[in-house]
Formats: sequence, structure tokens, C-alpha cells
Amino acid sequence: MQDKIIAALNTTVDQISFPENLPHSRGKVRESFLLPNGNRMLVVTDRISAFDFVLGTIPFKGQVLNQISIWWFQQLQGVVPHHFLSSPDPNISIVKNAKPLPIEIIVRGYLTGTTKTSSWYAYQNLGRQICGIEMPEGMKKNQKFPIPLITPTTKPDQGHDEPISREEIIARGLVSKDMYFKVEEYALKMFQLGQEIAARNDLILVDTKYEMGIDEEGNLMVIDEVHTPDSSRYWIANSYEDHFERGEEPEMLDKEFVRRMIVQKGYDVNNPNEDPKKYLSEDLRKRASERYIELFQRITGVDFQFPTNLDVRGRIETYLNGFRPIPGVTLDV
Repeated sequence: MQDKIIAALNTTVDQISFPENLPHSRGKVRESFLLPNGNRMLVVTDRISAFDFVLGTIPFKGQVLNQISIWWFQQLQGVVPHHFLSSPDPNISIVKNAKPLPIEIIVRGYLTGTTKTSSWYAYQNLGRQICGIEMPEGMKKNQKFPIPLITPTTKPDQGHDEPISREEIIARGLVSKDMYFKVEEYALKMFQLGQEIAARNDLILVDTKYEMGIDEEGNLMVIDEVHTPDSSRYWIANSYEDHFERGEEPEMLDKEFVRRMIVQKGYDVNNPNEDPKKYLSEDLRKRASERYIELFQRITGVDFQFPTNLDVRGRIETYLNGFRPIPGVTLDV
């Protein structure tokens, strides 16, 4: 695996060219294309973002994220509606088009985190208040909450996501009351299933972010990604108790590893003028790639299949330029 990761360090996909006839938008990690048939094509790049910055690229990260999401969407079949349809390439998903809700939902199972939006920061600095919820007294960092907390954030066109309470969402009319409670219902169903499946693989699903949208018929569905290392925090279950009792950080398999390594290298999270990109070393990129691949294998129980063509950008652009939808073709992961 090491040799393949090293060989891919210079062939990761960051920016891609795209056909002018496909309406296009760009997120921190995903490129989104509206297709002539009304569906949407999501291209998952190897970009990694943290602290609201795009830091660089991680080998095979896009493939891992896309295929983990596909695997989870398959587990969610019949549990909650979702947008996934098919996958003609390891880094590409064809999905139903939906209008995203102006909020995201974070479900938190444990008191943890390193950023100013984390539950641990709120516990220490904001009077144990997060999104209008008062967290219990006397808790320690990385301790499990009595019940999972639902902490929404807004999704502004520019700037940082901002925590918001259930009451504010409804009062401001961002989402109707009935729709919002359905959002919470879907989120808790997914989180419960995610924790159960993770536990069977000696993992703890600590917290996660969900995005939802409305299709043309007005139906609510889960969109974007589900339970990936970018949207979720995972810990190793069999060592959690020992680490917690000793006051040590849990063993982790997620993007939090990258955040903490960057902070350890000197990044000041409280300095808005500092750019964390300079801390993403080649060694950190390799180690992050190993963790992404390990998490894919632990969650799915399937060996990661390295692509024969490591030129991810060239492979994707070739597909885009000769795009032919492949109805009904679903990647078998």
C-alpha cells in the first residue's frame, strides 16, 4: 500500500476541466454538474479541507469518500430516502437533483472536538451551551452524552457556518416546523444505524454531519455524503475506555487526525490571518491516505481496490468530455 500511495502523491486530483455544456458548481471537495436528463453528477476530488480552508490533496481520498458514501447509501435503503443512483467511476456518483436545505445537521454522541464550533469548546467557553442546548454538568472531554445532541448550523453563501438552534430555524422560516422535525427524525435514524454498524467493526461513530434537500416533488432526502471521514468522527472502540480513563485522546480514524497534526505543527486556530496549508507536509499526506483507506476497509469489510490508472484527473476529464449517462449502473463496493 505504501508504494501505491507514494506513487499517487503527484497524481491526485485537485482542479479539473469540465465541458461548458454542463452547468457546474464547486464545493470544498466536490465538483457538481447538472446533467441534461435532470440528474446531477458529483465528482469527488482528493482535496482536503480543515478549519474552513482547502489545504491540499490526499492520495485516493476522493475514491475513499465516494465509495464509503455509496456503501452507506446502500445500508440506508428503506431507512431514509437518499439521492444516490449510480457510480460509473470510483470518484463519481450520479444522484437525483435536489435543492439543498439552508441548514446542516450535526449529531453529536460525545463531548469532544478542537475547533470553536466543537461541543468541547462550547462546554469550556460558552457556559455548556450549544445551539440552544445545555450540556450536562460534570462531564469530561471525550465522554459520551446521555443521548445524542442535534446541533444545526446555517449554510451561508460566504463565510463560516454558524451554530443555530431549532427554535431559531423555525422562527426565521429557514425550514418549516414539520419539515425540520422530519430532518431531525432522519438524522437520528441514520446516526443510530451508523453507530450500530460501526460498533460491529470495533469503531465508535462519535459525531457526524448530514445534509438534506428537497427534490422536484417536494420530498425530503439525504444528499451529499454520509458517514465519511470528512463528515464524521470515528474512534477505535476497544481502546476507548482505557484512553478515556487515562485522560488521553482516543485512537482515531478520521480527518480530525489531520487537524490535530496541523495544530501540533504550530497552526494557531485562534489567528484568523494564519493559513494552515503550509503545515500539510508530504508525510502527513501519506499518513492521512493510509487512514482513509483503513477506515474504508474497516467500515465496509471490503478490500480497497487501487485503480490501475493513477492519473485521476485525466481519467475523470476523459469521462466528462465523452459523457454518456449509464442508467442503472451501480458501483459494487
